[in-house]
Amino acid sequence: MHIQDPAGRPRGIGFLADHQCTLLTSHEAVDGLDRLVLRAGDRTLVVAAEDVTALPARNLALVRAEGLDVPPLPLSCRGSVTAGTYVRVAAGCWREARVLAAAEVSYGRHLIGDALELAIGTTGRDALRPGGGAAGGPVVDARTGAVLGVLGTVLHAPHRDTGFAVPPRATAGPLAELVARNAATVPAYGADLNLAGVLELTATSVGQDGPPRALVQPVERPAVAAELDGFADGDRCVLGLVGAPGSGRTTELAALAARRARHAEPTLWLRGADLEEGDGSVADAARRALERAARIVAAARHADLRDLGDLSPEHLAARAGRPLLLLLDGPEEMPPALAHRLPEWTEGTVAWLRETGARLVVACREEHWEQAGFIPTLVQTTELGDLGAEEAEKARARYGIPEGLLAARDARHPLTLRLLSEVWAVLRGARFDGPVDRHQVFAAHLDLMCLRIAVRLAAERGLRGTAVRRLAARVAGQVHEAARRSLGAAQGELDRAAFEAVFPWGPAPERLGGGTGWASAVLAEGLLVPAGGGYRFAHEELADWLQGLHLDLDEAVHALVHRARDPRAEKGGAPVPRHRVGPVVQALLHLGRRQGSRQLAFQLRELVDALDLDTGSWWAARLLAGTLGQVPDATPYTEVLRLLAERVVAWRRELRPVPREFGPAFWTGLPVPAAERLDLLRRLVLADPAAGAPGERYLDAVARLLAAAPDAVQPCLTRWFEDERPLPAAPHATVATAAQALLHTHRQGALDALTEALAESGHRHAEELLTVLAEEEPSALCRAVHRWAHDERRAARHPAAMALALRAAPHLRTA
Repeated sequence: MHIQDPAGRPRGIGFLADHQCTLLTSHEAVDGLDRLVLRAGDRTLVVAAEDVTALPARNLALVRAEGLDVPPLPLSCRGSVTAGTYVRVAAGCWREARVLAAAEVSYGRHLIGDALELAIGTTGRDALRPGGGAAGGPVVDARTGAVLGVLGTVLHAPHRDTGFAVPPRATAGPLAELVARNAATVPAYGADLNLAGVLELTATSVGQDGPPRALVQPVERPAVAAELDGFADGDRCVLGLVGAPGSGRTTELAALAARRARHAEPTLWLRGADLEEGDGSVADAARRALERAARIVAAARHADLRDLGDLSPEHLAARAGRPLLLLLDGPEEMPPALAHRLPEWTEGTVAWLRETGARLVVACREEHWEQAGFIPTLVQTTELGDLGAEEAEKARARYGIPEGLLAARDARHPLTLRLLSEVWAVLRGARFDGPVDRHQVFAAHLDLMCLRIAVRLAAERGLRGTAVRRLAARVAGQVHEAARRSLGAAQGELDRAAFEAVFPWGPAPERLGGGTGWASAVLAEGLLVPAGGGYRFAHEELADWLQGLHLDLDEAVHALVHRARDPRAEKGGAPVPRHRVGPVVQALLHLGRRQGSRQLAFQLRELVDALDLDTGSWWAARLLAGTLGQVPDATPYTEVLRLLAERVVAWRRELRPVPREFGPAFWTGLPVPAAERLDLLRRLVLADPAAGAPGERYLDAVARLLAAAPDAVQPCLTRWFEDERPLPAAPHATVATAAQALLHTHRQGALDALTEALAESGHRHAEELLTVLAEEEPSALCRAVHRWAHDERRAARHPAAMALALRAAPHLRTA
């Protein structure tokens, strides 16, 4: 960019150094001018003196040049320049030169001790003389393209008067701010690798390996975002974002990457499918991801890949100036050979993270996290479940899903909402008999995807109407075939040969109706996506659901639960990875839908019996808990639940380990009426540990339920008054007195409802509690007396009203 005085005489050259149109030039080019004329090609800009920041001590000046759309140049971040470095100099034209050494030069009264002395040809030296118009021109590293210095034509040294440049360095002030801004926003590579280069490289990995941009902006989950954002500033090196498939793990990772990008914080995206058998730590996968990103960056810059320099994750972590964050999505997809030595990989990963200062977020299922082997003191865990009530309401509004369209149990499930939004966009205005559930949403979404793939295939052949529908049916058949084939793989994926056999790249066989482009159509619609050396279904929960339709349930349960317990059974092949529990749970749920609750209850009872024989059976516990927790209504399985509750109490009494799957959270989350839930918990409080002992207590769960919904829970708790069994954890208390204590402790939530429940009970313990309330809450008792005395429909309450009035009266007089 050329700088002229108002008369049009050349004064020097400048270049933009940031995206805010800050021009960097030499002080001599602007000194003494009240106005500058800037020319860039056919564009001209007049700048007043007040838009110039003079830095005479460095023979530099900053000019605000708004309106000139010229790409900025990166500034070198090197502390010194090696003698012999080849450079290009803007002096009349681009000329080649070489850095000789650092030299002390003078500019007027100012001494500059770190100027660069340049070796340049005779013609170049003439162009660098005063008045030649070269002042302020950039000296650019021939390999990296970064500006090493700004040319000065009136810089003097004892041995020569031309061929010097001043490096743009400063520790404070406007120049330091410009250098920092340049480093953060204008990428440079090689020896001049800066933060912007690191950000460009890592952002390329996020764009290449991360999920596609969502059509609808996902709802922010503030609690989850706060934990993820705070992790980078904490003292832990690993965070586990743990949640079931469909809970939004990948969405939260993408949101974290976007927030960090806005704050210039480097984030590298890794996929579990990109891990390799020989990896010693996450660094190996990070190195390969950076190599892929580097090839893309080099092609975009029309540069040689070697010119980008050392782009190893260790180097990036050191040069970024802030922690490098690695996001590992779906580590369950790692090769089986690597999964078998997961503890070794974990140990190597932690050692590398601590050595480099990098951080790692692992987004995975609970089954992987509990086997990952990270030391608890080094990790942070964030659990991800369904959306909160307000978050879900906002998400439904964004997706355009009407209230009441989804069953309440699935109305907060992230993946169900997303898939339903795609279906609803097509069926908007259709009438439904009642709320739809997750199973129906998945089925409708699969039909829609098959139809979209069929439309793509039909477009090439000019098919319409019924022919397209027939083609969609063939597509659905191939999708189910893909699900069947992927069941046999350890990670639930299709290798390339299997994928091409089901979805041909070239001409399709006659049984599929001929034509070409099956593979392209399936991938274009995103039903399956590339994963390592093969392909997988894009949504893990949908894949589990689809594979569960084709699983031989009896054989699977026998192999995973019963045969594993039999010492005489043959042990052949590698064990089934625990994260493959999903298709088996889905197969059990499909059994209940297809053959009814009676058949499913039989299977569940067998699992309870298996667990009774071996409480350490992981598969029996997880299948039982996963199925009962996901059925739309667990009421038909009440007998199974009661049996399980009795077994839990028996295991505790026999000092046998109780699977953690059946802690209080399992029972409070069951889809059963409140009365049945409280009846189950009444049985389970006998398994509570003693006060102060480790482990959650069922009685505490009852207290939380009571505090959250006193009107619903109070009548259920009065039924505990019939149970006089002593509590092992509190020998002087019984189930009945524990209920009495809970009702008294949490009475403030709904005092009037409590008096009604106690009066309805009529039990001795209810009378005792009413007597206590007459003393402690006389006003509440007076309200109850007034209600009952004037209630003609419940004449039986009149004697109770009189009795309570007599109990409360003395305390009213002394109140």
